[in-house]
Amino acid sequence: MGEIRGPWTINSERIGYENPWMCVTEYDVTRPDGKPGLYGVVTPKHLALAILPIDTHGYVTLVGQYRFALKRYSWEIPEGGGHLDGDPQACAARELREETGLLASDWREIMRLDLSNCITDERAIGYLATGLTEGEADPDDTEVLETRRLHFRDALAELHAGEIEDALTVAMLLRAYYMASEGHFDAALTAAMLDV
Repeated sequence: MGEIRGPWTINSERIGYENPWMCVTEYDVTRPDGKPGLYGVVTPKHLALAILPIDTHGYVTLVGQYRFALKRYSWEIPEGGGHLDGDPQACAARELREETGLLASDWREIMRLDLSNCITDERAIGYLATGLTEGEADPDDTEVLETRRLHFRDALAELHAGEIEDALTVAMLLRAYYMASEGHFDAALTAAMLDV
């Protein structure tokens, strides 16, 4: 008898592919219906991080880049990876600075997510970053980035118009909207974000 994982039984496993960023494992399983099957899982080697930087006037900074897997350009909040055994907030601060040049004095975790959990065990943490000051961006060698600032309400409008589709960006914008609407942020930030 193999390892039991919920209603699944793992009979054997093998690594099908591995690189410095991920590992793909193929499992020979007995399915919940008792029939034999295969199950593939993508395991990233980093924690996904998302940062929603909002200034005192309610403006957010978005990062634009061409996404290879999607074959198209995407506007997103700053995102990146952090070491699985590291300090996620410190890694998020590094990503924010690298992609936008922004430094934040105030950090607040506002979301944890399982990403595409039918094929990957990737986890994400999302932070609200405020108390922003500008610095110099320093993107990775593989990144060709643009940035733009727009009001939080305009970012929500772009989301609802289908112009922003990145899952972490959608989730973080909607979470921040909910938190602001329900009084989870201070009055000044809420007023700036919701333009009230």
